[in-house]
Amino acid sequence: MDTLDPMKAFLRRLFGRPAPCPHPISEVERARQLIAAIDAGGIPLDPRRITRIAESLGLEVSRKARMEDTIERIRTALQRCDQR
Repeated sequence: MDTLDPMKAFLRRLFGRPAPCPHPISEVERARQLIAAIDAGGIPLDPRRITRIAESLGLEVSRKARMEDTIERIRTALQRCDQR
């Protein structure tokens, strides 16, 4: 263990920065979380986040694409992932 690790943890707590995620989630899991939040009644506020998730699934997203259309494409991509 590096002697700076406790210091880094202390500074994160002091300045309110969250600790890095020990197990980063996959693109598919991020998409599932997004769809689950929308289905639970959440409204996505950041269209760039939706676009990044769609692109991480291999979808091409036009700048002119409506957010609702992109969300539907993400749903379709997740259904394809589940069928594999």
